[in-house]
Amino acid sequence: MTTLSPGAKFRKALAANSPLQIVGTVNAYHAMMAERVGHQAVYLSGGGVANASYGLPDLGMTSMNDVLEDVRRVSSAVETPLMVDIDTGWGGAFNISRTVKEMQKAGAAAVHLEDQVAQKRCGHRPNKEIVSLNEMVDRVKAAVDAKTDDDFFIVARTDAFQMEGLNAAVDRAQACLEAGADGIFAEAVHTLEDYAAFSKGINGGHLLANITEFGATPLFNTKELADNGATMVLYPLSAFRAANQAALNVYQTLLNDGDQKAVVDTMQTRMDLYDFLNYHDFEQKLDALFAEGKNK
Repeated sequence: MTTLSPGAKFRKALAANSPLQIVGTVNAYHAMMAERVGHQAVYLSGGGVANASYGLPDLGMTSMNDVLEDVRRVSSAVETPLMVDIDTGWGGAFNISRTVKEMQKAGAAAVHLEDQVAQKRCGHRPNKEIVSLNEMVDRVKAAVDAKTDDDFFIVARTDAFQMEGLNAAVDRAQACLEAGADGIFAEAVHTLEDYAAFSKGINGGHLLANITEFGATPLFNTKELADNGATMVLYPLSAFRAANQAALNVYQTLLNDGDQKAVVDTMQTRMDLYDFLNYHDFEQKLDALFAEGKNK
């Protein structure tokens, strides 16, 4: 039986879902939970890696190797295909090429590459700066040329909508597809009509909608997005934000009350934790090994 590559798994999931939901998982355990409940694609956000793993803001302060460490951890823990945010590719054409090759080696199924300048900002913040159309096309070409697996999926993200308007952003998206990108990530889009315009402008090519909380894009439903041309829907930090608030509530309760009794009901139980980790399978194997040793 032929084993599918991560990229092939991603493409299979994309073909089977309209649209494909891609959920943010800031660590291996979150990826395991997402996989167990049935999600067919997971995601590592550049901002999530910076925030969760390094305690840094999403301002391009982490390196390729910082992100690769989390890619390896997640891809080793789950079979679900993983999309990775590679920001601007961490440099020029040679850097982008190396980044794409290393992502494939680390087990990623897909990446998205953006058109901001190297000193980038969160896509839903003001005062972003983008590179020229020609430079972005060159970035995409470098990424595509670095594929060692034809199924590896490359998404071109454009922040041009906020900077230059819809028509310029659609033109840029189409140029990226012509350069070999497999899909388009239209960042900080405001309306369903805008998504429809993107979809029409890229001739029905794969379109990713970033449905992140507290940003410029409303929390559209998957059906609404599918009806307006989106084939992928990304939720980059939804679970992370929820976990952060839950953790803060526990820390505050411990400090204020002197115990955690008031928040125990909000916690995952020990048995549920063990269940997602397949803890008892490991324990039974350990018991069998000990029993075998005693019988020798």
